[in-house]
Amino acid sequence: MKNLYIALSFVVISITVSAQNKNTKIADKLFARFEYVDAVKEYQKLIENGKADPYVYKQLADANYNMFNSAEAIKWYVKATETQQDAETYYRYAQMLKAEGKYDDANKQMRKFAAAAPSDLRAKAFNENPNYIPSLLDKTKLFDVKSSEISSDKSDFGAVLYDNSLYFTSARNGARKTYGWTEEPFLDIYKADYNTDGTITNASPVTELNSKWHDGPITISADGKTAYFASESSKEKQFSPKDKKANAKYSQVYLFSATKNGDSWGTPSSLPFNDKSFSNSNPSLSRDGKTLYFSSNRTGSVGGTDIWKVAVNADGTYGEPQNLGNKVNTEGNESFPFIADDNKTLYFASSGKQGFGGLDVYQIDLTNGEATNMGKPVNTEKDDFAFTFNEGKKIGFLSTNRSGNDDIFIVNPICAVDVLIVVTNAKTGEILANASVSILDDKKNVIATQMSNANGEVSYKVECDRAYVVQASKDGFEGNTFAVTKSKGPKAKVDAALQPIDVIVTETEIILKPIYFEYDKSNITQEGAFELDKLVQVMKNNDKMVILAKSHTDSRGSDKYNLTLSDKRAKSTVQYIISEGIDANRISGKGMGELEPKEVCNPCTEAQHGLNRRSEFLIVK
Repeated sequence: MKNLYIALSFVVISITVSAQNKNTKIADKLFARFEYVDAVKEYQKLIENGKADPYVYKQLADANYNMFNSAEAIKWYVKATETQQDAETYYRYAQMLKAEGKYDDANKQMRKFAAAAPSDLRAKAFNENPNYIPSLLDKTKLFDVKSSEISSDKSDFGAVLYDNSLYFTSARNGARKTYGWTEEPFLDIYKADYNTDGTITNASPVTELNSKWHDGPITISADGKTAYFASESSKEKQFSPKDKKANAKYSQVYLFSATKNGDSWGTPSSLPFNDKSFSNSNPSLSRDGKTLYFSSNRTGSVGGTDIWKVAVNADGTYGEPQNLGNKVNTEGNESFPFIADDNKTLYFASSGKQGFGGLDVYQIDLTNGEATNMGKPVNTEKDDFAFTFNEGKKIGFLSTNRSGNDDIFIVNPICAVDVLIVVTNAKTGEILANASVSILDDKKNVIATQMSNANGEVSYKVECDRAYVVQASKDGFEGNTFAVTKSKGPKAKVDAALQPIDVIVTETEIILKPIYFEYDKSNITQEGAFELDKLVQVMKNNDKMVILAKSHTDSRGSDKYNLTLSDKRAKSTVQYIISEGIDANRISGKGMGELEPKEVCNPCTEAQHGLNRRSEFLIVK
């Protein structure tokens, strides 16, 4: 039923319709009146009676497309495209294939679409990045999504939470007459209670705003005193110019406002920029009350329906509607805008941008951003739309037909912290670009590694209330680790100041800080690796240098055991140096056991034992 607010018009009177031929007259009339359920039945009768042709196949495909019966639509698009079709047919075919997860087949149809309409923004985007799905699948998960008990067995969508009241649009009113698009009752605006325990109860129609026509979706001002909602122009007795070919006239979708009087809404009034030649729908009012966003197919639209905005002046007048432009709108359909509490983040649905299939939800920072797909699980291969978010209660709502019907899902944000790491020279404060920056979890597992940008910055998104470690390194500097403390965010900054490598090189050896080993172990520790990186840098700067690494143990354990352990440590040291790009012929190791203690002691303290567990680096050549 959300497609009503994408098509944005309703048949009011239809007497006769121009048909493709006399056989399709009945079916075409139903199709033109948007009565797709019955139209499909009539076209299928023609096929059963041997009267099918490419036109019938395309009409069947488009009817199922409009009802989002993707499997059936594909079945008939296969037949229709056996003959040459217009560009938009190939695009719709591709959308239905994506809805079934058939991305390779969808790309084949997108290539046909792009060849037929090379200047279309959707075609250009596809040609630039035809295999974009993996990057969407790799996007960081931002929300958890679950079904809501407020949904019925009819279409429910457009839920938005104000204070403790949830408003939404629904076709659940069985007392209403049905609409031929999906054979469901006409749409009404509903209101439900959002309880402190998160349950949603007591859904009931907002009778003062509902009419015998389609009504909703709705948006409410921050003070709760003004509502803007969509309804049909029929209530104003206004219709679009008569379609002479179809011999029909149509009702448009208009935007209305109403003011609250006590506990009820006053008489709705039509907004002055409504017009019987186009439609306006899906309103969303900014929290400061100064801007109303909506969808429309008015003159100046880039595609079928676009996202527009209009200024709401303090004196109750309105500015001139403005199109949000190509960063938001495409030659496809963009609809269901929702402006966040910050008055700059816009969420909207699009069938024209690169997504998983059908409608996908996107977000954009209207001040300087680009529209980005919100990824899974917000988006799926089906229609996902009407995303709204209540910042105060940290809960959102999503409309989707992923379960086969337009339903309302609850959206819970995943608590995350945006960590900004800035890498600098510890001595001079100079920004360090192209430094390697890794982030590790509390078990020292490397999650990701990036290179710092021209500003010395790397950013990561991590989970709330969990400790992390940043590991930074750069040629010519000592590598180091920096703690990321537990936080609920939303942001954290880590100053990663790296010390320039200051290595003492004598005629006989390279003197580093001690390379200590843990007791009874031969593996290179993180601290040891940072120190060995200095040796690697020296050897890279002196490509003829040959080194002997001598490894020593403390005096605990037998002589034989200590000699074996030190040999393992020497080999670990050598292997680390080789792993960092030094030729194996330039580095060798030898285990000395406890033969050459640095601290001669008996008994030895723990500190003295630690000093004896060391490595030394002699210049052989």
